[in-house]
Amino acid sequence: MFENKILNRLTQTHIATPIVIFLVYAAALLWYTAVKTDITFLVVVGLFFAGTLGFTFMEYIVHRWVYHPPHGASDKYKEVTYNMHGFHHDYPKDKKRLAMPPILAVIISTILLFLFELILQQYAFAYLAGFVTGYAMYLVVHYTVHMYAPPRNFLKALWVNHSIHHYSENEILFGVSQPLWDYVFGTIPKTEKDKKLAVEIGG
Repeated sequence: MFENKILNRLTQTHIATPIVIFLVYAAALLWYTAVKTDITFLVVVGLFFAGTLGFTFMEYIVHRWVYHPPHGASDKYKEVTYNMHGFHHDYPKDKKRLAMPPILAVIISTILLFLFELILQQYAFAYLAGFVTGYAMYLVVHYTVHMYAPPRNFLKALWVNHSIHHYSENEILFGVSQPLWDYVFGTIPKTEKDKKLAVEIGG
């Protein structure tokens, strides 16, 4: 990906590393909420799931409008987004690059903590716990759909959707962990080609 060996190594990570980091981070945030705030249990639960839902929305937004450059984007922007995501489309089975590098992920999570605390104050910690748990679950799904055969149950739809996004039409099906926002924004398969492919992949 990069000629510089050190820089190239920093772009690689074992999938378990960020998942463990964010689940531990989420647990610490929930512990802090319980010890340092007077928020009730039901409110914490609501904030946690709101954060998880918030992540799925961010997942869709970033995948659609940041990772996939709009028409007319500059060459520099395309180069940056290629390094962030385009490389993954060219090498979807590179299992060491199916997650954001831990260093970058921790930096972004720290920025989000300050941002959410500024807006939500004491409610930020439980919300962010749900948000980073959503990211951890996204990593589990993304890694699984690339590395393993689809199951014979309703979860198979996640394999089908992501396969269409990668191998047929990359301007639809931006949700990886779930298809909710694709339905909301109308980026589900519409052409006969994509519908046929969905049937073929789905078996």
